[in-house]
Amino acid sequence: MSEEPEKLAEGPLISHLLELRDRLIRALAAVIIVFIPCAIFMNDIFTFVAQPLLAKLPEGGQLIATSVISPFMTPFKMALFAAVFIAMPYVLYQAWAFVAPGLYRHEKRFAVPLLLSSIVLFYCGVAFAYFVVFPVMFQFFASTTPEGVAMMTDISQYMSFVLTMFFVFGIAFEVPIAVVLLVLTDLISVDKLGSNRGFVLIGMFVIAAFLTPPDAISQTIMALPMYLLYETGLFLARMMQKMRRENAEHAEA
Repeated sequence: MSEEPEKLAEGPLISHLLELRDRLIRALAAVIIVFIPCAIFMNDIFTFVAQPLLAKLPEGGQLIATSVISPFMTPFKMALFAAVFIAMPYVLYQAWAFVAPGLYRHEKRFAVPLLLSSIVLFYCGVAFAYFVVFPVMFQFFASTTPEGVAMMTDISQYMSFVLTMFFVFGIAFEVPIAVVLLVLTDLISVDKLGSNRGFVLIGMFVIAAFLTPPDAISQTIMALPMYLLYETGLFLARMMQKMRRENAEHAEA
């Protein structure tokens, strides 16, 4: 007995726009709710984010504010970014809830693990930058400060720097997801990706040179984890291809 073809949820354009509005309102409300306690403890949040640099500054070194409003606005902006960062899983869930009715069942089974994995990997990238990269990077910068130069960084510039690094390492940790998507969508084969490992490694060092400060230590700390994640993506892609092949053979049998 053949199964009936799966039907997707359809509706008028106005209903989709209303649904989109509701989802956006819920996502914005989540960010606002999380932002309230973040704003209350914004100075503590900034101090926590600044701790990797503060711990490596020479004795007597400190962060400075070169603008009148920086002592307030910089922690305030940091609290806002922290609220978005914390509420991001719920925001992405609202995006998924809006898109999911337009996907087939097999597409949902494929998309859900990738979405969850991408969220986890992004947070892992941010944690790696904070706990591993920043201490090594700031220790190197502090140790290379010329004699007679006091290392005192402006707090707004520091915030821009760390947010950029968080985003860069968060995206860099999405390499396995990109590899799996390339293979499963048949854009490129696993064997082809595997045979070009040398070019991939060189490319990752080049990318790291553009995205990190101009020192070999920062570039290496970024490029090597990206390459390990690339190999992880190849391993997962092979496993998923094998599972797809076994499922197809089972369906034929």
